[in-house]
Amino acid sequence: MTRHVQQLMDLSGRTALVTGGSRGLGLQMAHALGEAGARVVVAARKAAELEEAVAQLRASGIQADWIAADCAREDDIRRLGDEALRLLGRVDILVNNAGAAWGAPAEDHPLEAWDKVMNLNVRGYFLLSQHIARHDMIPRRSGSIINIASIGGLGGNRPEIRTIAYNTSKGAVINFTRALATEWGAHGIRVNAICPGFFPSRMTHGTLEALGEERLAAMAPLQRLGDDEDLKGITVLYASDAGKHITGQWLAVDGGVSVVISG
Repeated sequence: MTRHVQQLMDLSGRTALVTGGSRGLGLQMAHALGEAGARVVVAARKAAELEEAVAQLRASGIQADWIAADCAREDDIRRLGDEALRLLGRVDILVNNAGAAWGAPAEDHPLEAWDKVMNLNVRGYFLLSQHIARHDMIPRRSGSIINIASIGGLGGNRPEIRTIAYNTSKGAVINFTRALATEWGAHGIRVNAICPGFFPSRMTHGTLEALGEERLAAMAPLQRLGDDEDLKGITVLYASDAGKHITGQWLAVDGGVSVVISG
């Protein structure tokens, strides 16, 4: 019998691991998954921030736990994967969100900063996806991986925004998503990406302050920045049976900025 839309988007009984989940977009997505019924584990580097995030999630009636880990370190990633599987029993939904940015002119960009961004934004996504898939999703022939890219991965920037490593890493995430989806579709694993535009967060604070929130909002056809709800719908769509025939795709959630740029 065909299910109605509420049933398709219901995540009751599902489990989710969200990296970079202690604040910002990661915490918003953790709320979305938990509000749809999933049990959630959030991961980030700082235990104090994770404790605060989990307290907030639990206050909203969400079953939540946390694991402190640095997703730029291979040993931490493998430990995170093992601990998440121990806590949850399985990982139905993996959200690769932990990320870093660095602002500098391309000609002066420090190599160590380039490596830092690439290790976290690309290598970390690959290693955690590989670990969870190998030890859980592939044997069960089921899973949804959601990679957080950016509209910065769709092309260049305005001249005053100088984030060459970040843009390069997010472009890599988009193609990583496509390639992984084609390989792991046979295992019942779906892999999709979200490309956020400008959302107020700790990572974007410097850019928003330098360019002005009003100016950046005016660049978008919807005339605003992203808010604390704007990633919730697409996250649940990708994670749930409502998106069971969607894989290898990316969607910009940016108020239309990427349409203006590409046009």
